[in-house]
Amino acid sequence: NDAEKLYRTLGRLKSTNSRQRHKREGFLGLFGRKVDLVDHYERKLEDIEENVRLEQSSLGGESRFGAAIALHIRQGINPTEWVTEQAPEPKDIYWPFFSASFVKRWMFKIVVVVAYIAVTILFLIPVVVVQGLTHLEQLETWLPFLKGVLSLTFVSNLITGYLPSLILQLFLSIVPPIMILFSSMQGSISHSQIEKNACTKLLWFTVWNIFFANVLSGSALSMVNIFLEPKKIPGLLGEVVPAQASFFIAYVVTSGWTSTTSELLRLFPLLYSFVQRLFMGKDDDEDDFEIPSIPYHSEIPRILFFELLGVTYFFLAPLILPFLLVYCCLGYIIYRNQFLNVYAPKFETGGKFWPIVHNSTIFSLVLMHVIAIGIFGLKKLPLASSLTIPLPILTLVFNAYCRKRFLPMFKAYPTECLIKKDRKDQDDPTMTEFLEKLATAYQDPAMMAARYSRNDDGRSSPLLRGVEV
Repeated sequence: NDAEKLYRTLGRLKSTNSRQRHKREGFLGLFGRKVDLVDHYERKLEDIEENVRLEQSSLGGESRFGAAIALHIRQGINPTEWVTEQAPEPKDIYWPFFSASFVKRWMFKIVVVVAYIAVTILFLIPVVVVQGLTHLEQLETWLPFLKGVLSLTFVSNLITGYLPSLILQLFLSIVPPIMILFSSMQGSISHSQIEKNACTKLLWFTVWNIFFANVLSGSALSMVNIFLEPKKIPGLLGEVVPAQASFFIAYVVTSGWTSTTSELLRLFPLLYSFVQRLFMGKDDDEDDFEIPSIPYHSEIPRILFFELLGVTYFFLAPLILPFLLVYCCLGYIIYRNQFLNVYAPKFETGGKFWPIVHNSTIFSLVLMHVIAIGIFGLKKLPLASSLTIPLPILTLVFNAYCRKRFLPMFKAYPTECLIKKDRKDQDDPTMTEFLEKLATAYQDPAMMAARYSRNDDGRSSPLLRGVEV
């Protein structure tokens, strides 16, 4: 704060008359010798920079074990005043919320929850439109003047088979940027955490709006009645889920095959680069080319949704399995090339996306068990239903074991590993150079190199840039 005030003062002084830059250093500027205010404030700014650098360099002696203790011990009486969390990589930091207060983050989270629910509800509108296309009798009721056209076999097959999933995919393409925007407003201090939150939001958004909304909106019962009569859920799912098999097969082709093959072309980045060079006058030689990173927040939910379709439909409509197999083979070949030759990771997340994959898999298995119980009940097979009931219970027990055994490893490193790494660092001759860089690793972009400090030691390298004084 003091450095920022001094910058503003120096900028104002440089723009004024040279006579106004001199002032007596005594009481109220009335006594003492005259001094040049520009030189005076520059010296004060150098002192502030020196103090900050000394504090930063003193952090180099901290150990991993000490950092872990500081992370989990309450720092003050008021838990909302001093909030500690694990530091991300320097390149992974999201600076806008780095110093946000607890109350500000809490309020933004409430706003995001309300906005997320609103977007989820509004997305039901295109879902209803798509369901109208899959049922020609509903479409003829809404638009009676199309009855003659819809009677044509080619038109009816096109509308009911390919067009609904294509329209749904076009609407779904605008959702990932919205989820990134919501996640960036939640108060996260790292880009990886923003992508992780967006991945979770998009996954459950897809499961609800693409799977459940499409399945249930074509049934006789509304989605609200499901929660009013939970005992009828297995029977209802067993009745309506198989009826949408053809729609989801077409969805795998339009969303899975098309999106995966279009990944090789990267058409939208190509068009954006062309527009920049043509209309904005930007050339590749002028700006450094930024290597893209894979959008985990949009790709992981798509893959997990296809996993959900495969698990739930493999015994209802086995015809979907060859289409999913083709999608998996295309994904392996294409993304292997993209990872090796196109994308480059911008930060490391420590495998924190894997719990999302695990939770989605457990959910898919439980949903498949519930649908199986409903189908056996509809077919009047009480013995088969009774033998299936233990399966979701055993799956949830296995999930509870995994959460106790493996999930803590994704939240914090164990003390045993931290102490071993600290002892190994003590014998590492390269750690001195690493600790010197650590002092300036976490720097806000506004606190990067400038031309102020006149000291030559790296510990007092300049803090700020962008202002010429």
